[in-house]
Amino acid sequence: MRDEQRSARAAVVVVHGLWMTSAVFALQRARLARNGYHVAAFSYPSAKLPLDDISFRLARFVALLDEPRIHFVGHSLGGLVVLNTLALCPQLPVGRVVLLGAPVGGSLAARRLARSSIGRIVVGRALPDWRVERGVSAAARFEIGMIAGVFRLGVGRFLTELPLPNDGVVCVDETRLPGLRDHLVLPLSHSGMIVSARVARQICSFLESGHFSH
Repeated sequence: MRDEQRSARAAVVVVHGLWMTSAVFALQRARLARNGYHVAAFSYPSAKLPLDDISFRLARFVALLDEPRIHFVGHSLGGLVVLNTLALCPQLPVGRVVLLGAPVGGSLAARRLARSSIGRIVVGRALPDWRVERGVSAAARFEIGMIAGVFRLGVGRFLTELPLPNDGVVCVDETRLPGLRDHLVLPLSHSGMIVSARVARQICSFLESGHFSH
C-alpha cells in the first residue's frame, strides 16, 4: 500500500457494547490493521455510567489520539455511544461510521428487562438514556452505515420474545434510522458480528467508499 493511501485511510476507533471490554474487538482490530488502518480501542464501564458521561470520555479519548481524521466502528451499545458523542461533540475530526447491531430505534429487549430490578441492573444506566433524535442529528451530519443480523442467537432470545427478524438481541427494525447512508442485513448473530471476517470486509468497504458491498 502506498504511503498516501495508508494516510488517507486514517485511524479507526472501535467501541464495544454492553457488558463487554475492548478485547472482544481483537480479531476485527487485526483485520482492519492489515488493511492499513491505525486502530485504537475505547473501553468504558458500560453498565455503570450515564450515556453522556461515556460520550464525553470517548471525546477526550479521540482528542488524545491527535489524528486528523478518525473513523468509528461501534457494536450494539457502542454504536449508540458513538452517535451520542457525535451529536454532543460535532467538532470531532470524524470520517465515516459503521454501526454493528446498534439499536438506534430503541431496544425492546432492554425495555422489557428494565421492568424488574434485576433486569435494570443487566441493562445498565447508559442504554435507557438513548435518545433517537440524537442519532438522527448525527446521521444528518456524518456518513453512517449500519450492519444488522438475522441469526437468532443471543441472550435476548431467551429472556423475551422478539419480533422477527432479529439477531437474538436486537430486531432489524431497531437498527433503522433516518439519514443512514447504507443499511446491510447479514445472516449473523448479535455477537457473531464482532468476529466475522465478512463484517470486517464490509467495514472496510464502507470506510473506503461510503457504502457496503451489497
